[in-house]
Amino acid sequence: MLIMIANSHYIPRIFNPPKESYFLLGPRGTGKSTWLLHQYPNAVRVDLLLGEEERRFSAYPEKIRDIAASLPEGSTVILDEIQRVPRLLPEVHSLIEERRGIQYIMTGSSARKLRRSVSDLLGGRALLRQMGPFLASELKEKFSLEKTLKTGLIPLIWESSNPEQRLLDYINLYLREEVQAEGLVRQIGDFSRFLEISSFSHASVWTTTDISRESNVKRATVDNYLHILEDLLLAFTLPVFSRRAKRKLITHPKFYFFDSGVYRILRPQGILDRSQEIDGWALEGLVAQHLRCWVLAQNQPHTLSFWRTQTHLEVDFIIYGPKGFWAIEVKRSSNLGPDDARSLLTFKEEYPEAMCLFVVLGKRKESYRGLPVIPIEEFLLGITPENPIFP
Repeated sequence: MLIMIANSHYIPRIFNPPKESYFLLGPRGTGKSTWLLHQYPNAVRVDLLLGEEERRFSAYPEKIRDIAASLPEGSTVILDEIQRVPRLLPEVHSLIEERRGIQYIMTGSSARKLRRSVSDLLGGRALLRQMGPFLASELKEKFSLEKTLKTGLIPLIWESSNPEQRLLDYINLYLREEVQAEGLVRQIGDFSRFLEISSFSHASVWTTTDISRESNVKRATVDNYLHILEDLLLAFTLPVFSRRAKRKLITHPKFYFFDSGVYRILRPQGILDRSQEIDGWALEGLVAQHLRCWVLAQNQPHTLSFWRTQTHLEVDFIIYGPKGFWAIEVKRSSNLGPDDARSLLTFKEEYPEAMCLFVVLGKRKESYRGLPVIPIEEFLLGITPENPIFP
């Protein structure tokens, strides 16, 4: 399971594909197409990013049946960026239902146009998988925390000779091709301003009213813009963990961009901004994207959330599911004090079943107030879909 990046070196992805037909969703540049190229070298490919192919199948979506009819049992057909031609999906759905022994793999960088059709095909036994940025465990000894916090883990960006400029181009690509060209927003200037303001909410509680006021965009429009970010797989939100709650909790979700590099390129930084705070939010976001990748890769359903009371006690991440129950607090400093531990210790009192731990900058594994303290690089390098978050 390999992916080819810009310098023609191969970096293994920890990704186990199903044998059935499936959707493979992920933002642009995360390596879906190149991974498929090496995973399925003999597959028939339809690249719908090519104008000729897009026009052909938009006009005659039934032509996919002609392709299928010519293939022997056991063949694989890859439909790249299928959201470009959603009219293909009913045809594929019908072909899957006919059970002719052909596997269909449909990639997409946007769930917006696919939402209803994805639901239909999932009922027709097409599975859903997601591919995100690199995991630290995929890069192994090549992983650099300092580099990652600045430019992120998107494969397209990782080995670029000029990652900052490539990130700018990446954001502009989305604004131009995915947002403006698809007519998702009426005013691209409003959306660009919204993106910048949203960067201040990365790793923070999302409040639509505040974003609306600061970006000078209506509340309903802000809600729509947030849905666009989620549909384009550029951002995600975490709900509040509320199982068996004894305390009054907030109700607003927490917001993250899908990659630390995307956050850093969107986040304005001037003389009044403290780099330690920006680094701290980037660090928490980096942990968030790894934990989310782990949750999405599980065959059994797990939830990723956070915990925050109305008295401002907060634990950054809660994972709950068949494989375990973890509460994780991320700290920039390895020198923990009573204030750093108050929230996690309170959560432990309320949920003694939870494995509670700190993830910190530092090099030494230790404990504080009876709770494990794990260096962040060790923690991230240990996250793979097969492993528990922390044994």
